[in-house]
Amino acid sequence: MLKPLHAHGVIMRRMYYYQTPIGKIGMAEEDGFITNLWFPGTPAPIDADLWETPVLKRAAKQLGGYFAGGKHPFTIPLAPKGTEFMQSVWAELQKIPCGTTVSYQEIAERIGKKNAARAVGLANNKNPIPILIPCHRVIGKNGQLTGYRGGLAMKQKLLDLEKSG
Repeated sequence: MLKPLHAHGVIMRRMYYYQTPIGKIGMAEEDGFITNLWFPGTPAPIDADLWETPVLKRAAKQLGGYFAGGKHPFTIPLAPKGTEFMQSVWAELQKIPCGTTVSYQEIAERIGKKNAARAVGLANNKNPIPILIPCHRVIGKNGQLTGYRGGLAMKQKLLDLEKSG
């Protein structure tokens, strides 16, 4: 397996771009784990080494299946970086079945923090691996779409894809 490159004592992520139905996305991996996914138009981080690894190829293949309407879960190893609270939210997001939605309040209750709906929203906003960690499946308590890093149109497009697939 390829190891991350080191430059001046800093681990460099390996990343690669893939063309998808929503545009060109970038994904990064470190030590065999996907760490980031960037939506179209987002510039590459300066500490990334453009290199397609076996893990990135697997992730791209699974994303291809997802965009083709597949409802299978992603089995790529993920390693998002965040606080303990963020990690608990992101772990819970991965349990939301494809094609369904839950509210921020429901996620807060599921992680044992019933008064933390806003904090759940902030953790969603900081999710470094959207789609693979499906923060797009979280909506407002009233059933309305709320913020999404890729924009509400993209959030709706992903939800529609999941419901039609």
